[in-house]
Amino acid sequence: MRISKLKSLLPSSPAFVLDEERIIANLSSLEALRGASGCKILYAVKALPLVGLLDFLKDRLDGFSVSSLFEAKLAKEVLGQGGSLHLTTPGLRQDEFPELADLCSHISFNSWSQQQLMHGLGEQYSSGLRINPKLSLVGDARYDPCRLHSKLGVAIDLLAAGLPEGTEGLHLHTNFAGQDIEALLDTITLTIPLLKQNPTLKWLNLGGGYLFPRIAEQRGLIKVINRLQAEFEIEIYLEPGKALVGDAGYLLCTVLDRFISDNKTVLILDTSVNHHPEIFEYQRKPLLLEEQAGAGQLAILAGSSCLAGDIFGEYEFQRLPEVGERLIFADVGAYSLIKANRFNGYNLPDIYRITRHGWELCRHYDYQDYRGQWLS
Repeated sequence: MRISKLKSLLPSSPAFVLDEERIIANLSSLEALRGASGCKILYAVKALPLVGLLDFLKDRLDGFSVSSLFEAKLAKEVLGQGGSLHLTTPGLRQDEFPELADLCSHISFNSWSQQQLMHGLGEQYSSGLRINPKLSLVGDARYDPCRLHSKLGVAIDLLAAGLPEGTEGLHLHTNFAGQDIEALLDTITLTIPLLKQNPTLKWLNLGGGYLFPRIAEQRGLIKVINRLQAEFEIEIYLEPGKALVGDAGYLLCTVLDRFISDNKTVLILDTSVNHHPEIFEYQRKPLLLEEQAGAGQLAILAGSSCLAGDIFGEYEFQRLPEVGERLIFADVGAYSLIKANRFNGYNLPDIYRITRHGWELCRHYDYQDYRGQWLS
């Protein structure tokens, strides 16, 4: 089904739409990587934790990766007794750790002190350590795990004397939306000396941060993973999130108002940065399917909240949309709905799943959901 047809098919707006066929295509790419390299693939739940999505993925991947107790409980509920469940987070709590240790198959401690504090509170998991290879790959320090004074992982130069007793694996995550596999290969190169110094390690989690389906040439990565598994006899994990769902998500909206402000046309939409906070956070212009570069008719697309900076950007059209027309933002499947909020009391978007057979309404929120959030 062509996504553009949604404008006339879906009965409600705004709407978050998940394209199942796009997810299947992304899965095919990851399954090919897994088949050629023997690595294991985990889905990073933080990108989009819809239960229907997790249920769809659970038998197609090797498990999930999580960052909190709630994520772990939800993922375990879907996984049941099968699959791996990996956890790493800077914010481990002592009162939650015994339950996490029971839920998770693998836990990678974020720091020396965290490992020392939690050691012995639960013994059912495989113990790992998140490392910081000190290789910055992200230009914006806000999103760089290897930034100066990083809170994420133990600096690799501090590990020359050895790993904590009982450590069975290493975890690293150094990039964001990367499409250059060489960056991952460089990171692995920095990790190999640690593997040589600690021959009893059982696994290496290379994290996420790479849009694997968009990386056409993966032979270098396949070769390195095969080498690591053969030389060190360890399991290799990848945990993509956005790579699976990013380009499978759409945000359908409707023009509520149109007027001129300081000689520019402004279109007010029935959505806002409430529904995709990373637009405001990153100060970036999201992809709009209706935009026609060079068409010449310009309009500022603005959200419906009272925040002055609730702006999606300035777009070009062959014909300026009228009030009541629908528009579709693309590539919003990851880190949008999970961060969405009801600022100004505006409702969350309805959630739809699109398959080759048609559309299905998965969730509708109403006033009682809003009211329940604020009962005191």
